[in-house]
Amino acid sequence: MSPAHSTSVDPLVPLSLLEAVREADRPDGDGEAEYAPEFLNKRLGTTDTIYAQIRRYTEAVKRGHPIPEAEVVALARLMGRRPDAIELFRSAGVTIARAAYGRLSALMRGSVSVLPRIIARPIARRQAQKLLARYFGAKLNRSGPVLRMDVPARAPVSAGADEPGREYYDAALRELLTLLTLT
Repeated sequence: MSPAHSTSVDPLVPLSLLEAVREADRPDGDGEAEYAPEFLNKRLGTTDTIYAQIRRYTEAVKRGHPIPEAEVVALARLMGRRPDAIELFRSAGVTIARAAYGRLSALMRGSVSVLPRIIARPIARRQAQKLLARYFGAKLNRSGPVLRMDVPARAPVSAGADEPGREYYDAALRELLTLLTLT
């Protein structure tokens, strides 16, 4: 393995980022359908390159192939330059939290929602810890009733986008805790 590929990221991370860009740049309704294709191609999220990358990351998710961290850092850096970066990262954070939650077994999701809280909360916390470690390399810490995610200093999304990239992790944690009924 070459040094550039020494660390990798779950493919759901870059997929969630590109899906947020695609959604943000998608034309709204019929009014924009009349725009020339040349104009729409100037929107990053509507380019053939983005669609090809989304297909590539979707295949990587299906096959369980990780993505080089440097690629995710570069993507985050590109997104971080946009005027709507904070909204994009928030949207991507919600997207990955929902996708990660959806990858839990139906039995696990159902158990967390129907078991008594005293039993369900520790199970849900363990699941949150596993998901945060897998997708973000982060740890879930509890300080009294407050749950906090400790993201590594060089996490790919924040390393590429600094402050706006942190919104990705914050939004993902909020959504994941909501889905797991830990809020």
